[in-house]
Amino acid sequence: MSAAGAAVVLAGLITAAVPAAAAGTATGAKCTPKIQVLGSIGDESYMRDMQRSQGVFDFGAGDLAVGVSGHKPVYWTGTTVHRVPLTDPNQSGQVLAVNAHGLMVGILRGFGGTSLFTYQAGAAAITPLPDSDGSDLEADVNDAGYVVSRSGSRTATVWKDGQKVRELPVPADAGPGTRITMVTGINNRGDILGMATQDHEVPETGEHLENTYPVLWPGDGTAARLLAPSGNDAYVQDLDESGRIVGYDWAGPWHEYRTWVWEPPLTGPGSTPGGLSSHPYATFEAISPTTNLSVGTAKFHPDEMTLPDQALLRAGSGPVKALPRLAAGQASMADAVSDADRVGGAAVNAKGKLKPVIWTCATQQAYNPGS
Repeated sequence: MSAAGAAVVLAGLITAAVPAAAAGTATGAKCTPKIQVLGSIGDESYMRDMQRSQGVFDFGAGDLAVGVSGHKPVYWTGTTVHRVPLTDPNQSGQVLAVNAHGLMVGILRGFGGTSLFTYQAGAAAITPLPDSDGSDLEADVNDAGYVVSRSGSRTATVWKDGQKVRELPVPADAGPGTRITMVTGINNRGDILGMATQDHEVPETGEHLENTYPVLWPGDGTAARLLAPSGNDAYVQDLDESGRIVGYDWAGPWHEYRTWVWEPPLTGPGSTPGGLSSHPYATFEAISPTTNLSVGTAKFHPDEMTLPDQALLRAGSGPVKALPRLAAGQASMADAVSDADRVGGAAVNAKGKLKPVIWTCATQQAYNPGS
């Protein structure tokens, strides 16, 4: 996820969180709490744990949002949906991130596999990124226009102005058999976030070393480093302008997700703030650039679906709270959050259709499901 909408960060950034009460006034505009249903195209089916047919994945400046609709890459101005122009109309895909200047990065799927593209809002055509992959559905862009993801050769890579400009190394302190498996975020000071997986058998003993670790490539040019894992498999999803990281711990294959946060200066292990009292598992998918709002989804194991998935929010150091559903007894999920207290994602309506949605004044809508 992107740090879109944040101002360019200067040296000496203050990392203290803005109180939740101030989040809704970040833009100075009056905020009305509601679930805003956006325009959509094509398929509106909902299948849990499958590629999303509809949803908001990031926010740009003003009323710009990006994501997927009908399995096609789209963006919205207000509630109006716009198709990203594709050369091949049979291709599917999604926009994953956008920066403050309207530059988007997304994924295309076709008969030739998957690849990444950039697109400037309102332009006539996309720009394919050379040697790109996108099969892990992870990419990001910062306000300087740097795009990060993995390349077709499975290397952590940076692109700028449609060209590949840098490959990122595996940290020197990584053990044998470690490879980069995801690149998930970049902030405006240039910190890049990813995930490394070790899969190695020690020849002398037959011991199998297997684990996942968060990886940080600092924007100040210092060496890449592994961060302390979460306990099982650490899936880092996003970072803010202070360097705070959010994601989840996954004890597969049983869908045992736990929210996880790594706080600056990132010298120790992260911790979990918990989830919703109504659901046993939860993820964090995104964090706002400067106001310390984290969002994600509360879950059950798919074989024990006591309740459908539900979008969640955590404001600063407080508890994890639920966001209201679009329709009673129907699923919802959150994937994007802005400094203006807007949360983006998707929700199923009363007719069983998945809709792209935005929760406005989200902290004012959040509640404890046990209350």
